[in-house]
Amino acid sequence: MSQLSNINAESNAGADREHEIQLGLLRALCAAAGENRDAAVVGEILERLISYSEAHFLSEELLMRLNSYDDYEDHVDDHAYMLDALRILASRHAAGDTELIAGGAAEALAFIGNHIATRDRRFADYVRNSR
Repeated sequence: MSQLSNINAESNAGADREHEIQLGLLRALCAAAGENRDAAVVGEILERLISYSEAHFLSEELLMRLNSYDDYEDHVDDHAYMLDALRILASRHAAGDTELIAGGAAEALAFIGNHIATRDRRFADYVRNSR
């Protein structure tokens, strides 16, 4: 197995772990918002989720570039959409508009779940098949 293949395999395993953390943060946000928990708690989860997502998406995008991934642009558009949606939620939360946070969090969870199941799975298959 080549060095790039080893890096790709390790990166795919790492991305799966990162996806679980990201989904966990989204589930925590859904629960906290749905239970009308303290605004500081919801804000903290949102901040962690946004920061984590930014880092995860950046590392995934770098891996896609390393592999000359053919669906890079559409995949990155999903990342941008997700980050925009999370930042809007954070802005609404900061403005005290908490009524829409639970619904927005549920939509974000559904979106990222679908993204992982489709776009991220396609990328993992692409990497696996290009070895």
